Amino acid sequence: MERCKQILDFMANKAYRPLTQEELIREFAIEDVKEIKEFINILNEMEKKGQVILTRKMRYGLPRQMNLVVGRIQRHAKGFAFLIPDDVNQRDVYIKNDDLNGAMHNDRAIVRLHKHLDTKKKQEGEVIRILARANTRLVGTFEESRNFGFVIPDDSRIGTDFFVSKEDFNGAHNGDKVVIEVTKWPEKRRSPEGKVVEVIGKKGDPGVDVVSIVRKYQLPEEFPGEVLQAAKAIPLKILEKDRKGRRDLRDLPMVTIDGEDAKDLDDAVSLEILENGLYRLGVHIADVGHYVHEDSILDKEALNRATSVYLVDRVIPMLPKRLSNGICSLNAGEDRLAISCFMEINSKGEVVNHEICQSIIHVNERMTYKNVTKILVEKDKELIERYKDFVDTLQKMSELCLILKDKRIKRGAIDFDFPESKVILDDNGKPVEILWRERTLADQIIEEFMICANETVAEHYYWLETPFLYRVHEEPDLEDIEELNNFLGIFGLHIKGTGEKVHPKAFQNVVEKVTGRPEERAITTVMLRSMKHARYAVEALGHFGLAAKYYSHFTSPIRRYPDLAIHRVIKEMLRKGEKLDSNRIEHLKQKMSEYAEQSSLRERIAEDAERESVELKKVEYMKQFEGQIFKGIISSVTSFGLFIELENSVEGLVHVSTMTDDFYQFIEKNLALLGEHTKKAYQIGQEVTVQITRVNIDDRQIDMELVEEHSLDF
Repeated sequence: MERCKQILDFMANKAYRPLTQEELIREFAIEDVKEIKEFINILNEMEKKGQVILTRKMRYGLPRQMNLVVGRIQRHAKGFAFLIPDDVNQRDVYIKNDDLNGAMHNDRAIVRLHKHLDTKKKQEGEVIRILARANTRLVGTFEESRNFGFVIPDDSRIGTDFFVSKEDFNGAHNGDKVVIEVTKWPEKRRSPEGKVVEVIGKKGDPGVDVVSIVRKYQLPEEFPGEVLQAAKAIPLKILEKDRKGRRDLRDLPMVTIDGEDAKDLDDAVSLEILENGLYRLGVHIADVGHYVHEDSILDKEALNRATSVYLVDRVIPMLPKRLSNGICSLNAGEDRLAISCFMEINSKGEVVNHEICQSIIHVNERMTYKNVTKILVEKDKELIERYKDFVDTLQKMSELCLILKDKRIKRGAIDFDFPESKVILDDNGKPVEILWRERTLADQIIEEFMICANETVAEHYYWLETPFLYRVHEEPDLEDIEELNNFLGIFGLHIKGTGEKVHPKAFQNVVEKVTGRPEERAITTVMLRSMKHARYAVEALGHFGLAAKYYSHFTSPIRRYPDLAIHRVIKEMLRKGEKLDSNRIEHLKQKMSEYAEQSSLRERIAEDAERESVELKKVEYMKQFEGQIFKGIISSVTSFGLFIELENSVEGLVHVSTMTDDFYQFIEKNLALLGEHTKKAYQIGQEVTVQITRVNIDDRQIDMELVEEHSLDF
């Protein structure tokens, strides 16, 4: 790690010119044979990662010195792609399909930038080297001919079919869902090749669809035997030795508040009113780090997964159930080990004092969002009697929640109040209903308390200069703000900024203005997409959406690896009086960097898999309604038609070719379709009535036609 930094710092010098391996060894005055070998190995590893570039003349330099960018390819189904740079300070690079040069979706690659005189234009480039292939295995539909076969990948972003020779069919037949292993990568004028390694089942058979998604994203369904053995060795009760050095909080009244079907309960809350009138909020988080030690077999498996994945019909957990649903879950009536964060909060929502400690806790009640909402909002007499010991505390929690939320909004946090839709399945995995799940007061209580704890912990360890993992959400690029303002201008809205800075409050002001308007959901969705994706980092770069300077993920170590990683740092700091030696600090810095990269990557994969599994079942659910009529809102307008969101959150397309009452032109500056003769216009936010004409489950596509016209005068 130290030598790598020395090399990067040396090459970053303005006076540096690309040097050979031998010249670099002389520059660093390395003479020992063993050290020379280590130095060469470090250079080779840095080249593989794209940290340094080896030229054709066998000289080393930094990518940016050679007009190169290193990152991950994000390909679109239409053929073009973007390179998402490793360096977060660099802009994304647009790549034409012809310039991908065999690179596929999610590959790590080196891109050479095209030179533009206009620096405001989006960066463009071409792939010159592929550092690492991401898609070694793929899921798709097998198509068979007499002498060969081919597989059409489920992921349209892959962009090419895979040839399969007859000897590599391995029992696959026409129409089967299969997993292939790539044997040859694409080259000019030659398709990639693969061999079938698993036949999942016939397309359309029960369960095959979701299993295909699991295989597509290479989600690890089963835990290896040695991991389960390691979990089995962990006692299901707290041992006497576990109590040492911990504060006994078992007499402190506390509850968990979660969804009704939650089984991995990693946070509990307590609240006291102090004599000076301050709220003393306690957020108590399962001490998973006590059982999952750094670099243990359980830890390595947890890091490999990095997150639990919540698919439409199953959970793929980060930790074995013996831990996640057992000894680590804060089940009511059981003693549990925790890390507790106490915060003294005044009437303005300011944390005026805090304390972090290792503890033993005993949750009194396992409560649900539904029941807490019934107590606080609906004043349900039966539940008030049942939970009479906690009703007063819950009311005080409600007060504190509103204080904390008000403080957040005043400082500029963006509150996208998106209700979530949930697909209900029967025992055979068939979708039977789509429900909206609103954010209740109980949801907001837990959300505000967790945000408060996350901020408090992040700031505490930031000022101690401890190697740490932060949850960061960077400011949007000015280009993206400009594009967003072009869109918002259609509705008379604007994101205000000064110079090169924009404050999150400017976003929140727009959110407040569109609340309750028909186009609210469409506008807030576009606003959300204009922002950068939150990620994990070793630097506290701030959280734009929350308008927070310091933010971490501390509250869910059962299902998120970053929380587990910082728990172990917290525990170590508490044990060692908040002081670590220099070697340990360097070691942790390297670990945290690895954790940040892996956790960010696996989180994106999990989100994609979760979204796809839900969309699949939504489309499957709508198959039964072909020919029926629904009301909807125009959620997007393109040159080829209107996207319509129905009241149950399902989205479909009205293709412009089906709008036969006129010839419609796409007016880009207004994001509208305008009738040439009738001057009818269709824009985002309009209510329309549509008929579902075709539902294609394979392509996840719902076709619609307008049956009752609601157009604007233009």
